[in-house]
Amino acid sequence: MPSHRQTQSYLIRRFEEAGIHPEVRHGQNFLIDLNLLDVLLDAADIGPRDVVLEVGTGLGSLTQRMAERAAAVVTVEIDHRMFQLASEELIDLDNVVMLKQDALKNKNNMDPAVLEAVREQLAGGPNRQFKLAANLPYNVATPILSNLLTFEPTPKSLTATIQKELAERICAPPGTKDYSALSIWMQALCDIEIVRLMPPQVFWPRPKVHSAIIHIVPNAAKRSRIADLEFFHQFVRGLFLHRRKFLRGVLVSSLADRLDKPAIDALLAEFGMPADARAEQLDVPTIIALADHVRQKIDASGLPAG
Repeated sequence: MPSHRQTQSYLIRRFEEAGIHPEVRHGQNFLIDLNLLDVLLDAADIGPRDVVLEVGTGLGSLTQRMAERAAAVVTVEIDHRMFQLASEELIDLDNVVMLKQDALKNKNNMDPAVLEAVREQLAGGPNRQFKLAANLPYNVATPILSNLLTFEPTPKSLTATIQKELAERICAPPGTKDYSALSIWMQALCDIEIVRLMPPQVFWPRPKVHSAIIHIVPNAAKRSRIADLEFFHQFVRGLFLHRRKFLRGVLVSSLADRLDKPAIDALLAEFGMPADARAEQLDVPTIIALADHVRQKIDASGLPAG
């Protein structure tokens, strides 16, 4: 299949034939080191039970390779020109579902049509399981990875090329500049590995940043520690709206309509939190416990939790 040869010269020729150029606004940076494409595939460990979601079809090189291993591939491409080129490459693959659209409905939600296409393929055979594997456009990587963790059924794994800085933020420990709401959200629910760091020259066109292949495995035992996933997500995002403020001030501000200052002071005293504690200093288990304690206090107050 021709797009297995996704070299720089091959891509340049195909684009010239079509009279088009890669679109920066769509994050069209193609992985031209085929050894690294194999590293991504090996990390994703795609097998005959897997329904794979790919965001960013490109010319379909990764799509083809995954289709050879998977039960089905649902691949999403926002660029109509790229969609047409990929359609020509993938026309003979009957286990590939192509969608010409944005994978996101908005910043905080996947598009329902994408999720429905995945569910249809999961229902197409016994014991099928869901995975994400993609060379993700940088501008949608964060919402794609974070939003899919609330999808049912939960993905078995998420394997993707993303910006190196994003990979480091996802894996960041407490007390570092990269530690954020995203770090806590991902680490609270998943086991995470940075598989490989990649320089700009392994892509065409070259991005201005380094990249990484990240492998994320949702962990049911970790997820079970969180009683209310939606509340936890909102709570963590609220903690880091003003990351340098003291924790007490952040809680007073974010919970003003649900808990008064004496209740928050009592809550922090129960946790043994010093007056100068900041959210960025707290590890993931502590934040999980704090969020659950806050949720229980709100429930006891009879006021709405959201």
